[in-house]
Amino acid sequence: MKRLFVIPLRRGALLTLAVALVGCASFDPASVVGEINREAAPFTGGALQLVQTAEQRAQREAAVARVLEHDLSPDDAIRVAMLNSPSIQAVLAQGWNDGAQAAQASRLPNPRFTFEHLTVGNELEIGRLLSFGVLDLLLYPQRYGVALSRMEEVRQKIAADVVDQASAVRRAWVDAVAARQIEELARRVVDSAAASAELARRMQAAGNFTRLQRMAHQSYYAEATARLATAQHERIAAREALARLLGLSPHQATLLRLPERLPDLPTAPIAPALVTQKALNERIDVRLAQADLQASARTEGVALATSVTDIELGLRRDTVFDDQAATQARHQGYEIDVTLPLFDLGDQKRAAAGARTLAAQARLLAATRAANTSLRTAYSAYRTALDVARQYNDEILPLRRAMSDEQQLRYNGMLIGVFDLLADAREQAQVATAAINAQRVFWLSEADLQANIVGRPVGGALPNGAVAEARSDGPVH
Repeated sequence: MKRLFVIPLRRGALLTLAVALVGCASFDPASVVGEINREAAPFTGGALQLVQTAEQRAQREAAVARVLEHDLSPDDAIRVAMLNSPSIQAVLAQGWNDGAQAAQASRLPNPRFTFEHLTVGNELEIGRLLSFGVLDLLLYPQRYGVALSRMEEVRQKIAADVVDQASAVRRAWVDAVAARQIEELARRVVDSAAASAELARRMQAAGNFTRLQRMAHQSYYAEATARLATAQHERIAAREALARLLGLSPHQATLLRLPERLPDLPTAPIAPALVTQKALNERIDVRLAQADLQASARTEGVALATSVTDIELGLRRDTVFDDQAATQARHQGYEIDVTLPLFDLGDQKRAAAGARTLAAQARLLAATRAANTSLRTAYSAYRTALDVARQYNDEILPLRRAMSDEQQLRYNGMLIGVFDLLADAREQAQVATAAINAQRVFWLSEADLQANIVGRPVGGALPNGAVAEARSDGPVH
């Protein structure tokens, strides 16, 4: 009968001490969040934190209430999202889970202790066996390295998700403010169209307008009213999208106040050299691919050793008591358990590990090569949007204002009628709407560029609305 082991206390203490000295990988979410706050400060505002207690939640709700007391700026929106968004909290909690699992993979399996108590006739046998995996112990440094690489990969994934959330918040803020401006201009167009339609009705009643002319003005007024309804919905939808990304409760959403207009355009664009330099040092996608490659390569090394066999060492000590002879005998020794590779040679396990490493190498190369092209595309979109927005601000809008002034002078000199003046006001509002769209596109492109710099590209092409139609045909008069 197989008798199992026990080791003397001094040997067990030495083994325990040896394992303890090796150390264990551990994932600290607070430390990870702190690193992300430092490395991605423009996207977190330093406010990122995993909320775990009711006290922390209450403190953050109070901080959000203070921010919502005034008009929400883009940086305020980012701060509110970091403080308040359940989606971001879910990202942090899931990252903690993934990181803890990565750290767990480095831990040595606990040794197994088996105790056996057997009576045979007058003899009592007590067997004790302490066993552990030899390969697990020998490969611990490699497993520890794999765990560190996987934890770094998790950290980069958390940072990437947070940056994505922050970029979405900034874009939603731009859309919400622009939608508010466009609604106001649409309302002005409706007011002008209503005055024109009423005047046309009176002109027809006086016999100075044909029925066709009056219907043209009435039709334009109806179309302007429909466009206003659409603009109102778009403002509400954009505001609600922002509130959703900020994680606002129904009460908090009622307190949300937005500025009346988008920020002024920058006086100078971001220099291309500065964009390239920052991107080389900060890109998350490249660092994520590097961490994946390191982990895959180290995992492949472990697979090469564990795919063929497994070895367990057992230290045993048996004690036999003979009651009839009043004797006691002790036996001690060791057992080695080796898995024989007869049916499974481990070739597919090794092939799979090699394929994962090969895929990780390809992903790193693809990320590195795509980094510069996506960055150049995003910068081109940024500069194009800035040039278009400046063209509206510096050329088109001043020209339209000058033309309106001339029309007013012509009206005062009785060279044009009131319908011409109303038509000019409508065209000026349409040009102003196109200018707002151009500004909106620029700020969206700027947000995309900032995300691209840190390695989270969101497109690079000009967003929808980049080419705005400045004029539309008005009614016949």
